[in-house]
Amino acid sequence: MKFRVDLNCDMGESFGRYKLGSDEEIMPYITSANIACGFHAGDPNIMRKTVKMALKYNVEIGAHPGLPDLLGFGRRWIEVEVEDVINYMLYQIGALDAFAKAENAKIAHVKAHGALYNKAAVDDSIAEAIAEAIERYNPELILVGLAKSKMIEVARKRKLKYAIEAFADRAYLDDGSLAPRSMRGSVITDINEIVERAINMIKYGKVKTITGKELEIGGITTICIHGDTPGAVKITSNLREKLLENNIEVTQMINIVQK
Repeated sequence: MKFRVDLNCDMGESFGRYKLGSDEEIMPYITSANIACGFHAGDPNIMRKTVKMALKYNVEIGAHPGLPDLLGFGRRWIEVEVEDVINYMLYQIGALDAFAKAENAKIAHVKAHGALYNKAAVDDSIAEAIAEAIERYNPELILVGLAKSKMIEVARKRKLKYAIEAFADRAYLDDGSLAPRSMRGSVITDINEIVERAINMIKYGKVKTITGKELEIGGITTICIHGDTPGAVKITSNLREKLLENNIEVTQMINIVQK
């Protein structure tokens, strides 16, 4: 059986004079970049710079919209109306699309960030709002969602293109959600463990939870590595190398999306 996977990373999350992550060092090893759109991180200069960087390395461009929470980096849930979520999404996707068009490029996917992503994984109304915004803006865009989440259910129902995402550097709870970052052991930094988890996710559709339980997560389209995880550059380069050694093709998610 032939296995293929996309490697994605959240990019462009610096702001003004503040630098976050190692974008240029990581970019050569990934196949898709989720670029912050100014709400949780990023600004116009960084957005355009990151788009140009992605094109330089032939990396697929995606929008990474979040809640309007620069201080909390979009990782705090803010009570919002469904219509707010739709408008936040449209605003941010459109902003990144403008920079892509300025470079004669296109955005291919949309992945919500942080608290918005986590809420949409379990909340039908938020998942529907994200899907509706994508559908209204461009129904050909790929919705990236957590495996076995509401986002994937909604994408299937609406017949949108979708990519099923798993996280090799984050711990899972027994219900399939990501362990809160406040929980000890929620961020995984051991390279060998990350590689082993990624291979199990791709080949067997399984992941070990933070309690040691084996969880079925199904077929995976894309693996996320966080650029702000300690040792992210080494982790990403090593992971790509080991995937190839295990006969797993690494390619852009646009080549392996489902609908």
